[in-house]
Amino acid sequence: MRRREFITLLGSAAAWPLAARAQQPALPVIGYIGSSSAEVNVKRVSAFRKGLGDTGFVEGRNVTIEFRWAQGREERMPDLVADLIRRGVAVIATPANTAGALAAKAATSTIPIVFGAGGDPVGLGLVDSMNRPGGNVTGVNILNVELTAKRLGLLRELAPRATRLAALTNPASVMSDGIVRNVQASTSTLGLPVDILRASSEGDIDAAFAELARNPGAALLVSVDPFFFTRRVQVTALAARHAIPTIYYSREFADVGGLISYGTDVENVCELTGVYTGRILKGEKPADLPVAQPTKFEMVINLKAANTLGLDVPDRLLALADEVIE
Repeated sequence: MRRREFITLLGSAAAWPLAARAQQPALPVIGYIGSSSAEVNVKRVSAFRKGLGDTGFVEGRNVTIEFRWAQGREERMPDLVADLIRRGVAVIATPANTAGALAAKAATSTIPIVFGAGGDPVGLGLVDSMNRPGGNVTGVNILNVELTAKRLGLLRELAPRATRLAALTNPASVMSDGIVRNVQASTSTLGLPVDILRASSEGDIDAAFAELARNPGAALLVSVDPFFFTRRVQVTALAARHAIPTIYYSREFADVGGLISYGTDVENVCELTGVYTGRILKGEKPADLPVAQPTKFEMVINLKAANTLGLDVPDRLLALADEVIE
């Protein structure tokens, strides 16, 4: 064999693995849209990956995940969705992100969407019904709006000397109207009036707490919203500064000094959305997957905050709490 022919043969052999890899099908891509930031969602993303793993999908091995983060700004959702659609994703997942789910549904009727929605998925127009979602959308109902009355009841029990209640809402949120309706429906059973305070900027938050401080005696509910979540340090610090007993919807508020949180275990929701995403990648259709209900709820009480406010936490609540921060 001539030397030139031998070198050519070697070169061709070396190219075989490259050619084989080039012919392998590309990994399916999941588009994941988060309402806040990657830094505060490490555990939630881990839970999503666990759900995927339960169906046999491991990131980097047989699936790719493209993450997009809205940084608490719902108005960014349409652009994030459009970017993922251009990327050619196989599924769009919006765990704990109602606005993202609505933006995705408005943008595509063909790409499967798996949501974690804080409001009623039927009322929001995400699905036709809970048992038979129809179309290209299914997911998990987080029940955050529906738990509003429960939170107000816990707040009333924890702060029995309060002379009035207030709810802080973001009028720009897609869930604002539902939360306000739930608050107003609760007033007759609570025995106290509930004022609605609105905030959609950091300055609005400062102004809302200043208004509460001018007329002492209020206890506050902070409603479900990614805007408040990304500003939870500001919110909890103002509640402490003005000595306002406040209940939140997510344990992350109690972790940074908030008095009490009660809500759906969002990590559990993210895990369930991961399972549904994996099942869809395996060929199941969103229309055939009933909207799932969360299976875990959690209450976190911050005793340090309670002591600072001069509150005696009832033994009943301490016994019910999943965690007591001392």
